[in-house]
Amino acid sequence: MLTLSQSIENAVSCIRKKTSASPKAGLILGSGLGDFTDSLEDSISVPYCDIPDFPLSTVEGHDGAFVFGNYNGKPVAALRGRLHYYEGYAQNKITMPVRIMKKLGVETLILTNAAGGINLDFSAGALMLITDHINYSGSNPLIGANLDEFGPRFPDVSDIYTKDLRIKLKEAALRDGIVLKEGVYIMYSGPNYETPAEIRFFREAGADAVGMSTVPEAIVAAHCGMKVIGISCITNMAAGVFNVKLNHQEVIESANKVKHDFTKLLHIALNFAA
Repeated sequence: MLTLSQSIENAVSCIRKKTSASPKAGLILGSGLGDFTDSLEDSISVPYCDIPDFPLSTVEGHDGAFVFGNYNGKPVAALRGRLHYYEGYAQNKITMPVRIMKKLGVETLILTNAAGGINLDFSAGALMLITDHINYSGSNPLIGANLDEFGPRFPDVSDIYTKDLRIKLKEAALRDGIVLKEGVYIMYSGPNYETPAEIRFFREAGADAVGMSTVPEAIVAAHCGMKVIGISCITNMAAGVFNVKLNHQEVIESANKVKHDFTKLLHIALNFAA
């Protein structure tokens, strides 16, 4: 069986046969947001299924491919569809794309997701800049042997969502007429949605939004020494806020409704990252 390091090296070698791009900015696109890659120029797609020993995405709204292209003449790497812990993969497997991006030259990672609103001042359609997170997934992608070539055994995560980039992005978004909320994101393992009691607990713990991704990727990015921007699209209010049942189709539809502003925001973020 291949080690994690060997799997990463094999993936990088496979991608290098398709493109010689050295992107400084990387994106991981959440539910319903994969179409953003259509705005990249001269794009090349490398499906996950073409990469040896690489996990496959199984969730609707997550196509499953690396996309390499140019934004304003600068090379960008994007993940069109992410991998999730609840699909049965270990967290060090679902974060392989982050380490692969690092090997390809990425220095700033932009993470996006669809999330449920916990903060009662939020509403569906809001965009939230992640200031910090709570890992309630029950695991951690750095468990196991440390990959010394990427970072230290005990990485600091006190500024995991890079503060100076958050300030610049919020100011630039406001100039463009985009209102950005700010808050703490909590990761729940899924795949079931949270119970109303869990949401009340999360709110008391200081969380503003909840989802089933992003946190492992941010941790690995920090381990790799990357700068990180995290953006949540609040596609619905979390369980118990309203007396309605939650479903994934609603998440996709809500993400589509705010896709215009979200896309503008990603373009703004890339101006700082690429």
